[in-house]
Amino acid sequence: MELTKSEQEMLEGKHGEGVALAMKVQVATGEAFGAARMVPITRAHVALSNQDADTWFAEKLAKAGAKCKIAPTVNPGFSLAYFCGHCQSQQAMTAKDIDMMRRTHNAYKQLGAILTYNCTPYLGSNIPQFKEIIGFSESSATPYVNSVWGARSNRESSLSALCAAITGLVPEYGLLLDENRKGDILVEVQADMDNDFAYQMLGYMGKKIGPGIPVFIGLTKRPTPEALMNLGAQLNTSGAYGMYHIVGVTPEAPTVEVAFGDKEPARKVVITNQDLREIRDAISHAPGRIDYALFGCPHFSINQIQQVANLVQGKKLAVDLWIMTSANNKYLAERMGIKEIINAAGGDIVEETCTDQPCWHFLKGKVGITDSPKLAYYPKKRGLEFVIRDIDTCVQAALKGEVE
Repeated sequence: MELTKSEQEMLEGKHGEGVALAMKVQVATGEAFGAARMVPITRAHVALSNQDADTWFAEKLAKAGAKCKIAPTVNPGFSLAYFCGHCQSQQAMTAKDIDMMRRTHNAYKQLGAILTYNCTPYLGSNIPQFKEIIGFSESSATPYVNSVWGARSNRESSLSALCAAITGLVPEYGLLLDENRKGDILVEVQADMDNDFAYQMLGYMGKKIGPGIPVFIGLTKRPTPEALMNLGAQLNTSGAYGMYHIVGVTPEAPTVEVAFGDKEPARKVVITNQDLREIRDAISHAPGRIDYALFGCPHFSINQIQQVANLVQGKKLAVDLWIMTSANNKYLAERMGIKEIINAAGGDIVEETCTDQPCWHFLKGKVGITDSPKLAYYPKKRGLEFVIRDIDTCVQAALKGEVE
C-alpha cells in the first residue's frame, strides 16, 4: 500500500504503540484486499462482543496507550445494572461472566468510545450522510448504512472497526469504491409484503438469493425503517451482505438500470409467499406451549415498543416477556408511560443487552417466541429455542402461554 508520511509514522510507532498496532491491522487488511491506499473516516461503530478475544484486544490497545481518534458508538453486551439484580440470571452467570462485562466496559471507556451499547446506531445515535466514508461493524448496521443512507463502509469486524476508530483511517477497497456498489442479483418479490415481519423472512432468503448485491423489485409499498432494519439484519444472518438495493427506495437505485450500472444481472431470483412460509417453518421451533417471549435483536425501536404496549395494555401475560433496546429508548418508554403499561402486564424492558450473552443462560432448555430469526439463531448454542412469528402473534402467544 502507498502510505502518506503521517500514515507511515503511525505504522512506525511515532504516534504510540497502540496506534502502531491498530495501523498494522489496517495495513495488513488493505494488503489482503488489494487496497492501494488508506482513506479517512468521519464516524465508526464497533460491534464489541464482550467475549475473550474482543476484550483482550481492546485491553491490549488501551494498555498500549491508544485513544480513539474517531469516537465510535458500540454494540451491547449485557446490562450489569439490570441483570446483577435479577436472581434467576445471577444463578446462571458466573463471576467470570460479570467480570468480562466490567472489563469490556472499562477497556472501551479508556479507549474513548461512546458507550451507547446499542446495535441500531443507524436509527438515532450515529447516522451517516450520503457518500460519507465510515467504519462500521455489526451485521444489521453495515447493510443499513450502505443501502438506506448511502454511506460507504465495508463489512468491518469488531476489531478492524476499532482499529479504524483509533487511526481515523480505513483501507480503500470493496464497498468504498463506486464499481463495487452495483447490484448483480435481480430479486423479484412476488410475496405479500404487508408488514415488517415479511421483511424478516425476505432477509432470511439468503441461501436462495446467493452471494452478491441483491436488487429488490416488486416492493410497491415503501418499507418502514423497522422493515429495512429487519431486511438487512436477516440478510446478514442467512448470508453475508454488505448492502442491497430496493428500486425506487434506496438512494443508489432510482431505477433498475442505475442499480445494476447498466449491466445485466448475473441471475434472477423470484420470492413468493410460499418461499416465505417455508423458510419460517424451517427455522422455527414447532408451535405449542411457550415459556417466554424475547424481542430486540436488532434492538427494538420506540415504535416497536409502543406496538407491544398497545397489545398488552390492561391484560396479564401468561409468561415472561422482555424487550431489549437502547438506554435512550428505555428512557423514552418510561417518559411516555409505555414501560409502565408493559410492566403492569408482567413484561419488562431491558436496556443495553444482546441476546447472545450469558445473562440469558437461565432460559436454557426452555422454548421462547420472537419475531426475529437473528435472535433465534445466535442463542441456539446456549440451548435456547424459539418459535418465530410476527410481533402481534408473539404477544398474543405470551398472553396465552402457547402459540398455535
